Amino acid sequence: MGSSSATENRQLLSKIATSEGHGENSPYFDGWKAYDLNPFHPTKNPEGVIQMGLAENQLSFDLIEDWIKKNPRASICTPEGVEEFKNVAIFQDYHGFPEFRKAVATFMSKARGGRVTFDPNRVVMSGGATGANELVMFCLADPGDAFLIPSPYYPAFYRDLGWRTGVQIVPVDCDSSNNFKITKEALEAAYEKAQKNNINVKGVIITNPSNPLGTTLDRDTLESLVEFINQKNIHLVCDEIYAATVFSSPTYTCISEVIQNMNCNPNLIHIVYSLSKDMGLPGLRVGIVYSYNDDVVNIGRKMSSFGLVSSQTQHMLASMLLDEEFVARFLETSSKRLAKRHGVFTKGLEEVGINCLKSNAGLFAGWT
Repeated sequence: MGSSSATENRQLLSKIATSEGHGENSPYFDGWKAYDLNPFHPTKNPEGVIQMGLAENQLSFDLIEDWIKKNPRASICTPEGVEEFKNVAIFQDYHGFPEFRKAVATFMSKARGGRVTFDPNRVVMSGGATGANELVMFCLADPGDAFLIPSPYYPAFYRDLGWRTGVQIVPVDCDSSNNFKITKEALEAAYEKAQKNNINVKGVIITNPSNPLGTTLDRDTLESLVEFINQKNIHLVCDEIYAATVFSSPTYTCISEVIQNMNCNPNLIHIVYSLSKDMGLPGLRVGIVYSYNDDVVNIGRKMSSFGLVSSQTQHMLASMLLDEEFVARFLETSSKRLAKRHGVFTKGLEEVGINCLKSNAGLFAGWT
């Protein structure tokens, strides 16, 4: 196709479809493409590319596979479970199965040490954390509005948060000199800079545990963030998809635990969750929005019609996540295996002269 034909074809398409907002041509995705074209193999292709840009937890699949074998009724594709096939396969509304929402709420609590409880009626489904983050943006912001994001942050946030919504990202500059602590001063500076540029700031979004630092935010920092967003009357979105990957001290403190003891406006607090990292199930596309704002729950649930979790997946996971013995064993085993893998990896880097940042969670090892 000639250049003029290509230009004409693009003019027939929408601005979103032809924009570069997806980021597929960025360095972040270049690494993925290089791996796809030339994957490393220790014997067959030792000169190939090693995939280090994908945070995927594959350490405890054996536990899940063992559970599936012992619980054939959880699947509608087995002789034991096929009697539920029709009930699962027919139309389901966007609220999701009640037992699935209950199971997710229960698992979220256990993944946070049982120190907080979650209301199943506030669980909103979405297609993975990618869809959940975008759904929140559609609910909270208009095109051109912005969210502050402490650096360093997940590079695909530009796509997830802004490609289709038109929402902007304004970085909050955090410094390695204080281990990238999110300070009130840095938040104020980013907010004021946006104001001077006539950018309407609608909120702050954080990842806790952090992607890519692999660290957890302390209670003082979380309280400071809540105070900041309350003073500005803007939203706080907490991406907590690595909540159950904490493998060493300090322990994990989630935003729900913090606001229990604070005088704050709960309508400003929203959580994004997923089973992609904690359980290593990104292919099942289980994303969750949990909001303390009734309007966001109701509106988000309507929007979730465009990216529901399949009813077959809901059916199976409801049984799995409500199995208290399995969940307890999985969370304990996963944490131990992550700690061991982190230790082996960082020690190996040290042996070749690469020092790592101290981390206690997630699937990351940052080096200096």
